[in-house]
Amino acid sequence: MSSTQLSVGMIILSLAVGFFTYYFVSDLAKDKKKTYVGELLEQLMNFVIYIWVGKILLNFSVFIKDPLSILAYPSNSTAFYLAFFASVLTITIKSKRQKIKIPPFLNAFLYVFLIASFVYEFIQIVWNDNTYSIRYMGLLAVLIIVVIVIRDRIAIDRFNLILLVGWTLGALGVALSMPFTMVFGYTISPWFLGFILIACLTILTLKKMEEGVMNGRN
Repeated sequence: MSSTQLSVGMIILSLAVGFFTYYFVSDLAKDKKKTYVGELLEQLMNFVIYIWVGKILLNFSVFIKDPLSILAYPSNSTAFYLAFFASVLTITIKSKRQKIKIPPFLNAFLYVFLIASFVYEFIQIVWNDNTYSIRYMGLLAVLIIVVIVIRDRIAIDRFNLILLVGWTLGALGVALSMPFTMVFGYTISPWFLGFILIACLTILTLKKMEEGVMNGRN
């Protein structure tokens, strides 16, 4: 088995554990859990497609000469970033068309992402003896504990923002203290984490302002 096949296998196994954990731990009704699991799977497939599109665009000259040879090119971080922004755009459009509700979808994503990431990094440490994963796995363990402690105590919007800010701050700290930080095998740059952090803080500020306006009217 090649290293690429092994890496894909670890990602699939990790995501499977993440999805099963969300399905059995979430307090939502069974039909709603099925809905959000289905939506997550759809967006995951979109993400994979976007990565392939990004890889083709980044190696377009090679793709024109020999389309099949693009299969041998690994997906790099740039393709990952392109897929991320394309996915955000897709989800935003679906939200505007009222085909998806962002808070519960994001909540489901965070559950699956944290558990799957923890399992993936654990496998990296045990199977590949990758000591670079220890700090990031520690961050994920802390966030999972936070999920267990606060999930029934605060509103879903605030819950999502706490986890997003906690993850980005923690991952940014890991990225600045280590030679590199990887998420599912993709190297993540500090600027990308900083962008997510600024976006989260902007959303939090806007929500605070909106709550202030609503309280003023009342």
